[in-house]
Amino acid sequence: MDRFETLAAFVAVADRRGFAAAARALDISPPAVTRAVAALERHLGVTLFHRSTRAVSLTDEGTAFIERARRILADLREAEQIVMGGRSVPRGQLYVTAPVMFGRLHVLPVIDTLLASHARLSARMMLLDRNVRIVEEGIDVAVRIGALSDSTLRVVNIGSVRQTIVASPAYLAEHGTPLDPADLVHHRCIVGSGVRVGGTWPFGAKGTRIVEVAPRLTVNTIEATLDAAVAGLGVANMLSYQASASLASGSLVQVLEDHAPAPMPVSLLYDPGRAAMPAVRVFIEAMRERAKEDRWN
Repeated sequence: MDRFETLAAFVAVADRRGFAAAARALDISPPAVTRAVAALERHLGVTLFHRSTRAVSLTDEGTAFIERARRILADLREAEQIVMGGRSVPRGQLYVTAPVMFGRLHVLPVIDTLLASHARLSARMMLLDRNVRIVEEGIDVAVRIGALSDSTLRVVNIGSVRQTIVASPAYLAEHGTPLDPADLVHHRCIVGSGVRVGGTWPFGAKGTRIVEVAPRLTVNTIEATLDAAVAGLGVANMLSYQASASLASGSLVQVLEDHAPAPMPVSLLYDPGRAAMPAVRVFIEAMRERAKEDRWN
C-alpha cells in the first residue's frame, strides 16, 4: 500500500474501532488493514492503537495524528474531484454535518435529490446537536443555526428560524395560557438538549429579557421534547422548524409569540479550499433553493 492507503486504513480503524470493521468499509482483507497500520506505525516510529481482544482505541500519539490524517485525506479527495471530474460534474463523497432534526427534515431531502441526479456522487452525513471542527474533521459543508464566531470559513446565509414557545391545547385548557414570559415560572416547563438547551429562556427583540424556568421534565433529545409537549406534559421552548408540523396539525399551540427574540440565522459554512468542488457548489445551491420555500421558519 502507498502512504495514502495506509492513512485511509488508519482512519477507518479509528472510526470503526476495529480492524475487521475497517476492512469491510474499505473492501479489503483484515490482514491488509493490519499490515497497513503496522507499516504506518513503523514509518512514524510510534504505536497508534491500543489493541486488545475486545477493543481497539487510539493511543495519545494516535489521537494527536488522527485529525491531521483526516485533513490529508480530505485534501486528496478534493484534488481528485477537481482533476478527475473537471469543475462541473459532482462526484466522489460529499461530507455534510447538521443539527439532528434539521438535517433529517431539510438536509436529507436535498442529499437524496442530489444523489438521484448525480450517479458518481456519494454522501456522508454527520447529524449532531453540537458544533464540530469543520477543517480538522474533513467536513465539506456544515449547517449551523445561531450566531457565528469570526473565522476564516466562508458563510452562506440560507434563512432563519425563530424561538417558538409551545404547549398542547389540553395543557393550556387545564393550566391556562401564559400571557407574559414571567408567567412561565408558574407553569410546568419541558427542557431538552439540542439548539435550545437548559432552563434559561430569552425573550424580547434583543433576547435580553431572560426567564429562568424550573424544569418539570428534562429530556435529552428534541424529539422527546416535542413528544412530551404534544402529550400535554408542559410548555416547551423549540425552534420553528422543530414544531412546525405539530403546530400545523393543531397538536401544539404557540404562545408568547409577541415576546419572541429576533430570528436566528441558518448558515452554511465551508473552507474556502472547498469552493471549487462541484459537489459543494451543487449542495449549496440546492440548499438555497430549498430555503426559498421558507420551510423552516
